[in-house]
Amino acid sequence: MKIAVTAEQNQGLESQVAHHFGHAPYFILVDVQEGEILSIQGIANPYANAHQPGQIPQFIAQLQANVILSGGMGSRAIEFFEQYGIHPATGADGTVREAIEKFLGGKLKEAEACSHHEDHG
Repeated sequence: MKIAVTAEQNQGLESQVAHHFGHAPYFILVDVQEGEILSIQGIANPYANAHQPGQIPQFIAQLQANVILSGGMGSRAIEFFEQYGIHPATGADGTVREAIEKFLGGKLKEAEACSHHEDHG
């Protein structure tokens, strides 16, 4: 399973999770198999400063991620991710490592739209 995590820095598992996926400077891609991390890759978000609805979910789909973890995201973005077969989970915080551990432990909630970011995608 390939997990994309929104990040403030490109520091691998020690990066801080970005609170809103659309403005995250980076995505940390973590390939996990049977609970074990196989690889870690930092990718700059080409749409961090400006994006149209659906561009970031399409970008994440091209990276072949199965899951996106973030602090939060709008309802339209959630719909786009689901159309691509990507499972969005929100409520992530702390480091990328902590977010991955919470997700694998079933402690991150299903994606819920941010009340103040309804139109972002």
